[in-house]
Amino acid sequence: MSSLGFLWTMVIPLATLAIYTFVFGVVMPSSFGDGDTTRFTLRLFSGLIVFWLMAEVVNQSPTSVVEQTNLVKKSVFPLEVIPAVVVGTALFHSVINTGVLIAALAVLGAPIHPTMLLFPIVLMPLALMLTGIAWLLAGIGVYFRDLMHIVGLVMTGALFLSPVFYPVERVSPGLQTAIMFNPISFIVTEARGVILDGRMPDWTGLAIYLAVAWGIASLGLAFFRRARKNFADVL
Repeated sequence: MSSLGFLWTMVIPLATLAIYTFVFGVVMPSSFGDGDTTRFTLRLFSGLIVFWLMAEVVNQSPTSVVEQTNLVKKSVFPLEVIPAVVVGTALFHSVINTGVLIAALAVLGAPIHPTMLLFPIVLMPLALMLTGIAWLLAGIGVYFRDLMHIVGLVMTGALFLSPVFYPVERVSPGLQTAIMFNPISFIVTEARGVILDGRMPDWTGLAIYLAVAWGIASLGLAFFRRARKNFADVL
């Protein structure tokens, strides 16, 4: 049994943040804060909250059903719940990380904007999309066990091809377009806007994102329900 238990949900993100801040904020200063390490850290942390949400879902979904073989063999159990629980757990960790960010803002004397209350709304379309992705990965993961290794590589690329460490304006216009196709890029930008800048969300952009997320969630659920028919035989 882990001796730190629940504390790991804060210790690991904070340790990771400290490493990233040292490398990208001190050794290789970013243009986020014009040399202001504190500002860079806050903007980095807000971006990482979004990335960690996606990373946890994508990394754990491929094995979520495989690890619950006993439930698969119970025909009355709705297996669709298993990937959804992965998303719910990741969202809970995001709440903890957001609380740490708010505490950091207060300690550092940074402004706490009322628009921060809109952060859950900004995060909602991503959560819906991730639920669809979780269903897809969970269904595929039953049949293709090496998927978990592939998604690890994909998430590394997703981290650096997103405006987590740098503002998207820092790259060329052509590369900006490519970066914005990353599922978290738009959400990272909007999250920083409502949390750190006191800016209202891009409602039109969120509406479009929500429509796309709904489509992906629908496809993911349809695929999972089709794939689950043979889960018991494979497992």
